[in-house]
Amino acid sequence: MEFLSQPWPWWVAGIFAGLTVPVLLLLGNKHFGISANLRHACAACFPANIKFFQYDWKKEAWNLFFVGGLVVGAFIASTVLADPNPIQVAPALAADLAENGITRADGLVPADLFSWNELLSLRGFIMIVIGGFLVGFGTRYAGGCTSGHAIMGLSNLQLPSLVATIFFMIGGFIMTNLILPYILAL
Repeated sequence: MEFLSQPWPWWVAGIFAGLTVPVLLLLGNKHFGISANLRHACAACFPANIKFFQYDWKKEAWNLFFVGGLVVGAFIASTVLADPNPIQVAPALAADLAENGITRADGLVPADLFSWNELLSLRGFIMIVIGGFLVGFGTRYAGGCTSGHAIMGLSNLQLPSLVATIFFMIGGFIMTNLILPYILAL
């Protein structure tokens, strides 16, 4: 149990995510991705006369169990396997955050950014509400999320996934280096 509660190297998750692709393909040509689960959940819970939700979502029910496993796994990791030591943050990252006024970190996310008070501020509204909308819109517009394109699509040598992944990365670099400092200054 001690082994499970210690921080693991970053590359372990990459190996498991990478091995997920061939396993899913061998188990019936299943596709890996997270964003499609919202569509499956809406089709299952809110049957309506909307063409986008009219399909046999039961064929993709395994994907809903996958997301359920992510939620249960996160709960177990954060309660049963929680590390009582402070979270290790690279000194360069801590310095960059402090330079932008982010100094309070009560958990995995900086409390200076993720709190009820912050949500009700202009900066919080821009980052959480508008940012969430843009992520959702971009995911739908690109036909999938970063995990679906970058992990599954690239593994299948799909050109649209390569294009989407390149633009996900460009967007991330632009946001982090050019736009985020102005939002944090609000």
